[in-house]
Amino acid sequence: MNIILIGPPGAGKGTQAKRLVAERGMVQLSTGDMLREAKDSGTEMGQRVAEVMSKGALVTDEIVIGLIAEKLDSLGDAGAIFDGFPRTLAQADALDALLQKRGTPIAHVIEVRVNDEALVARISGRFSCASCGEVYHDVTRPTRQPGICDVCGSTEFTRRADDNEESLRARLMSYYKQTSPLLGYYHAKGQLSVVDGMGEMDIVAQQISAVLDH
Repeated sequence: MNIILIGPPGAGKGTQAKRLVAERGMVQLSTGDMLREAKDSGTEMGQRVAEVMSKGALVTDEIVIGLIAEKLDSLGDAGAIFDGFPRTLAQADALDALLQKRGTPIAHVIEVRVNDEALVARISGRFSCASCGEVYHDVTRPTRQPGICDVCGSTEFTRRADDNEESLRARLMSYYKQTSPLLGYYHAKGQLSVVDGMGEMDIVAQQISAVLDH
């Protein structure tokens, strides 16, 4: 079973993808990871990727689809989770053609829908332990003792440079511009389901499982 997860930055797609990998034996396909792997692989496709990236140019849809085809060949019967791809209607058409040709079409497209204002509040207050990576929040999940990690006792914390309201709103605007046509595309094909991404992680996982088991 191949699926696509769609949702804005901070919606929790990566977390849910990791759960599907662990619980269902699926494989998460991130185009960013594939490009980095290909660049260092030494294969013919990898050399094309390295050449394009060395020039600072954007990797073409043709190359990305080629990488996906190569990756799918190595998966066997494992289902794929597409995270961050497709981003455009042209990419959606190309992916659909590839998977139809292989006889393994997309089974479900799941939109992890969020409330923008709540998402901004959730992300802009996020910070993590610099030592163990434990994630906290200024309001909803502060450390039990101020300035001390609950898990490892470290006193060093970090915040992502783009985890602020201005950056997040810009990323949300970019996401909606790119994604709105895709939501209509998959809705028209009868493949789109929506889950509430603002709930607890376990509740969101249950919603996704209900879609996949339907």
